[in-house]
Amino acid sequence: MADFDYQKRHPIILSEEPENFDIPLAGGTRNLNRQVSSTILAFGQQAREEGNGYVEVLVPRGSANEAAAKAVTPQIRSALKKGGVSPSKVVVRTYPVNDSYVSAPIRLSFARMKAKVPHRCGQWPENVVSGPENTDMDNFGCATQANLAAMVDNPADLLTPRAESPVDAEQRRSLNEKYRTGAITAGDYKEGVGARVSSF
Repeated sequence: MADFDYQKRHPIILSEEPENFDIPLAGGTRNLNRQVSSTILAFGQQAREEGNGYVEVLVPRGSANEAAAKAVTPQIRSALKKGGVSPSKVVVRTYPVNDSYVSAPIRLSFARMKAKVPHRCGQWPENVVSGPENTDMDNFGCATQANLAAMVDNPADLLTPRAESPVDAEQRRSLNEKYRTGAITAGDYKEGVGARVSSF
């Protein structure tokens, strides 16, 4: 029966993959607006927490907005620094654009661990007509596994659980005192006449 286990047929694997953020840029842009700067700052925080701390900034070369990209690159570095990325861990590179009439984006990228199913779902290699084995279809469970992999906040949680946070000693002492004196240790919930629902 282990051969028909959907978790083995569609395993969740962890791999290091790039997390990208493209910044569209008009040719006349010389300053980043506040919204874009705050998004870059948040991307820097994410790179520091979920990646290895390095952020690659890919600047277009030969595009219609090449001058604008060069002008805002120092502002991007500054926003990443505010997000906690060390200036020594910001790598700026250029990439060629063949069409000089096209405005190409600036791409920010960092490597992070991601969970995924190693193949695409929706494949039906065999006839789905019931056979004498009464087994699951090949595609069974693939979407569930793919959705679980996409929803996990920290893929490392699939390998091992996180450590518990320390207990609140003051809260524990307070509850123990209430328990010894016979006081209510939980919230006081009323039912029926006179009960009110919180407005929060």
